[in-house]
Amino acid sequence: MQIKMFLMVGKLKNNKNTDVFGLGQSCWDYIGEIDSYPPPDSKCEMSSIIEVGGGPVATALIALARWGLRCTFSGVFGDDVYGRQMIADFRDEGVDTSGALVRKQASSQLAFIVTEKNTARRTIFWRRPDGHPPDPAEIDFQHLRQSRLFYTDGLFIDAAVAAARTAREAGIPVIVDAGTLRERSLELTPFSDYYIVARPFARALTNSDDPRKACLELQKMGPKVVGVTLGEQGSLILNGEEWIETPAYRVKSLDTTGCGDVFHAGITFGVLQGWSLEKTADFASWVAARVSTKIGGRAGIPLPEAYDGVYSADH
Repeated sequence: MQIKMFLMVGKLKNNKNTDVFGLGQSCWDYIGEIDSYPPPDSKCEMSSIIEVGGGPVATALIALARWGLRCTFSGVFGDDVYGRQMIADFRDEGVDTSGALVRKQASSQLAFIVTEKNTARRTIFWRRPDGHPPDPAEIDFQHLRQSRLFYTDGLFIDAAVAAARTAREAGIPVIVDAGTLRERSLELTPFSDYYIVARPFARALTNSDDPRKACLELQKMGPKVVGVTLGEQGSLILNGEEWIETPAYRVKSLDTTGCGDVFHAGITFGVLQGWSLEKTADFASWVAARVSTKIGGRAGIPLPEAYDGVYSADH
């Protein structure tokens, strides 16, 4: 509670109603831990299994809410037990759910995740919500205009592009967490200020393992800042002509679920704090690493007060 009170009356005091308006995925995760991956057509016993909320935008907003930011989530849920639980979790965490769109007789997004005990490798099997995607007319653009930042994963591309365009016109920064290169993903680039992709996205974009090539390609499309998350190798960010290479923090990882989501939350937090990109990227790396020390994407989210603010090439 202390950290939230400090942030709300400190640097983040402003005349906006919301700090971060998020549009995108919320998922219900089942996460099972195994000793090692089995071959096909075999049985494998799990040593533990948990269920917890997940999803890129959802987990990022919950992290940001825990760090004292006022967050609003907009996205699609089914009228099922998973949708009700996800909405309840948001409310428990202090995230505004006025943008939640509950589709009748529809299923919510669901994932089964298997994580390997000694390596923290994981495989995600997921199902997107089968309710109708958000129509741009269903997005509360007035609420968005009263926010300090717009955050999206681009899954609901029509609504995401409309919202990003609206945010840019209102002078609101736009951050995109692009995990997978989908058919229309790049439509968001002209309206993005920070467009940070996962390594699989970068590979698919350039047919190359060189993240610098992906950054240069993305930069041509319009974003001010572009980057690639590289897992245990850290991250690479390009700001104009400046390259920022940030190593990953060394920790004992149990599960990498949610690391990318919370990394992007860290970028968002640093941007709103007015930090340098170097410090912002280091903070994002720090919070992502700590998430991996717990099973699930939310149990390990640390508070910013534990971050010493010292960043260097050697973690």
